[in-house]
Parts: sequence; C-alpha cells; structure tokens
Amino acid sequence: MDGITLAAVLLGVIWPTGVVIALIRRTAPVTLADTVTFGRVLLTGVICAAAVFVFDGALPERTWTVATLTGAALLLDAVDGQVARRTGTSTASGARFDMEADAVLLLVLSVLAALTVGWWVIAIGLLRYVFVVAGWIRPRLRGDLPFSQTRRVIAATQGVVLLAVLLPPTPVPVAIACAALALVLLIWSFARDIERLERSEHEYA
Repeated sequence: MDGITLAAVLLGVIWPTGVVIALIRRTAPVTLADTVTFGRVLLTGVICAAAVFVFDGALPERTWTVATLTGAALLLDAVDGQVARRTGTSTASGARFDMEADAVLLLVLSVLAALTVGWWVIAIGLLRYVFVVAGWIRPRLRGDLPFSQTRRVIAATQGVVLLAVLLPPTPVPVAIACAALALVLLIWSFARDIERLERSEHEYA
C-alpha cells in the first residue's frame, strides 16, 4: 500500500471510528435516527478518503464519484430528523450528533470546493468551529438560541451549494457566485445569532 492510499484509508477511518467511540461512551441510547446519522458519518469518511486522491491528482477536482457520495450524505441529513420525529426518539444528544456530523461534512466539502472556487470558501466549513471557540472565550455565546427556520434553511443551503460547486457540469463562475452568496448568508446568520445572545444577556442581567 503506497503512502497516498494509506493516507486515504486513515482519513476515511478516523472520523467514523471516533464517532463509534463517542456513541459507546455516551449515556443516551443509540436510536434509529442516530443510525441514519452514522450512515452520513460513514459517507463523510469515504469523501475524506476520496479527497486525498483529488489532492494527489489521481481524481479530478470535480468528479461524479464525490458528487454522488455528497448527494447521498445530504439525503441522509434530510432523513434522520424525520426518522427521529416519526419514531418519537428526538433527543438533545441526537440533535448534537446530527449537528456535529453536519459540521464535519461541510468542512470536508468546503475544502474540496476550494480547488474550484478558491480557498476563501473554506470559511463555510470553519465558521461553526470559530463560533464554538468564541464561546470558550465569551461564555454568553454558549447560551441557548430559539428555533429559527431561517437559520435552518441557511444551514441546509450550504451543503446543497457545495454539492452544486462539486458537480462537473456547473460553470465555475456560477459556482463562485453561488458559494459567495451562501457564505454571505451564513455569516449573516451567525452574526444575527451572536447579536441575539449578546442582547439576551443584557436583558436578563
């Protein structure tokens, strides 16, 4: 096994293995929805492995293989929430699992998309983690946010846009424009959430 293949295997295995360990260690039971989410984790691992070959030049920057895997992962993202609601197994731990699975998938997709539209697009995948780090520095940013359909739609849009960027037929100028708009919307969404958290802190002080 050459170095590139080994790197692909390791990247493809590390994330799913870490998730399995976390699921085993958590106190909440693993639900059917969690199983669907884990399917998305596995697909993300495969996309990570494929990314190694893309960066090595063995696969083109935009390939139907990665696009198909991405589409399947996004489809599972739409399914797991419905499964949780229909089976009455919606839990805080399941929602957190779903959110972290989304964050990792977006980070991987944004890295791949950077080869087509530019490295600035990685901000789409990094903003979630920047927000988490900001919460460590400023505890009020770790507060609870009310449900927002706008936030939900903008978050879901990111994956769809990155998929469009990775589709071989998508013209590069269109890919750049769509990714830029998605990033602007995401920044606005995070800014609005930060403003709400700051305001709520002052209101209840």
